[in-house]
Amino acid sequence: MNTTGFHDPAERRTAWWILALNTFAFTMCFAAWMMNGVLVTFLVDNGVHKWDPAEMGWLIGIPVLTGSIFRLPLGVATDKWGGRPVLAALLLCSAVPTFLVSTCDSYWEFFLASLGFGFTGTSFAIGIAFTSVWFPKEWQGTALGIFGAGNAGAALTSLGAPHVLNWLTDNGQNLDNWRQLPKLYAAVLVVTGLLFAFATKNRIPVGSATKTLVDRLKPLKVMRVWRFGLYYFFVFGGFVALAQWLVPYYVSAYGTTVALAGALAACNSLPSGVIRAAGGWMSDKWGARAVMYWVFGLSLICCALLVVPQMDIRAPGSGVMARAAGKVTSVSPEKIVLETQRAGTQEYQLEPRSGTAVTPEERREGNLIWPRVASWQEPVVAPEQEVKKKELLARGVTEIFFQANIWVFTALSLVLGAVMGIGKAAVYKHIPDYFPYDVGVVGGIVGVIGGLGGFVCPVIFGYLLKETGLWTSCWMFFFVVVLVCLVWMHVVIRRMTVEKTPHVAHHIE
Repeated sequence: MNTTGFHDPAERRTAWWILALNTFAFTMCFAAWMMNGVLVTFLVDNGVHKWDPAEMGWLIGIPVLTGSIFRLPLGVATDKWGGRPVLAALLLCSAVPTFLVSTCDSYWEFFLASLGFGFTGTSFAIGIAFTSVWFPKEWQGTALGIFGAGNAGAALTSLGAPHVLNWLTDNGQNLDNWRQLPKLYAAVLVVTGLLFAFATKNRIPVGSATKTLVDRLKPLKVMRVWRFGLYYFFVFGGFVALAQWLVPYYVSAYGTTVALAGALAACNSLPSGVIRAAGGWMSDKWGARAVMYWVFGLSLICCALLVVPQMDIRAPGSGVMARAAGKVTSVSPEKIVLETQRAGTQEYQLEPRSGTAVTPEERREGNLIWPRVASWQEPVVAPEQEVKKKELLARGVTEIFFQANIWVFTALSLVLGAVMGIGKAAVYKHIPDYFPYDVGVVGGIVGVIGGLGGFVCPVIFGYLLKETGLWTSCWMFFFVVVLVCLVWMHVVIRRMTVEKTPHVAHHIE
């Protein structure tokens, strides 16, 4: 492996060791951060608590709020004191409210405890700053991508927590044993915190320790920081939201068990976390801008396909109207005969009903991929009835059935999750390039905005579901967000190209 940029082999080994422990700690924090997505769904699904979709959205999103808004101050703290003391303290302190979740009995107790253990989400800003300080510029995209693979902690919770809950509660026979789950997460945080405190070495960015708070916060005046934040709102915030929202989505929209829902939700979160390392390498090789174009383009396609909801509708179709005034002489499912004064006898052939769009067996099997359509015409007149010209003789009926096949849905979700993972690495590749001495601050504010996406999105999803009754309304929201990101990025890049290389812009046009 090429070691360009490292001063000696010992420094290289230390850097990779720090990266490994940093990634492990972030994975454990992320797994704990996502706990409510499974736990809240389990409690509601088993009747322990009766929370509506909006309340579920708040409980799922509230840990993300804490983990988002405190990323900036903890990113600043990491730039000042280094990652070792800050992350170790975070792990140990977050274990306390995580344990307290096991004592909760009411909505507001859950709310407050969730605010507390949500601090685990700030580990991202700490880890980004602590990782970047150990690696030279040409390795930072790859290193930050590997660190970001700790997002796979979401998949650990989605996959493992439902099975652990079933085991702890004897498959629902002893429901009160759900309280052991947050205790297990708290124990993991304590062990990880002690390991990180005693097995890592601290490092502070050159010149960072002497900076004033005003100097540290100067990058926040740059619009580029907020644009990166919007990108991260989708690629990270969307990922966090889906890691939790897809569990109740599968349970309610497809009637799966919580365990199966967790496994299928992991199809979105696992590749998103793991492939982030590849996203860092791609950003180093081809540039973050090119990667982001592909990320937003593919995301638009996936969201557009996922917007179409499950449908089982009966709608008006093409009818039959009288070509002239007259009297109806015969009516059958196949034709209507009309006797007119000027045109004589007229026959109107009807499209008879030959079946339905879907059979009961096909509904039960759930293997349909494409929409099914059935149409026919039904007489609305009777023999001896006088009709006028252009009066309706037979109404058209159309049945449309679309199953939104669960496996196609999951495949599209997997693709979207992988694309989000690549995008997360590409966004953070920009930061050391543009702000090499303020990675903690800039990474913190970008992380805040992205994390707020993880908080806001489940709440928005809950209200959209409540108002529209459509589970696919979440994909409509994402489609709009991605479109805004893509257009804004293209406009900025186009303006930069015109300013710096007008002759190139002319040839592009």
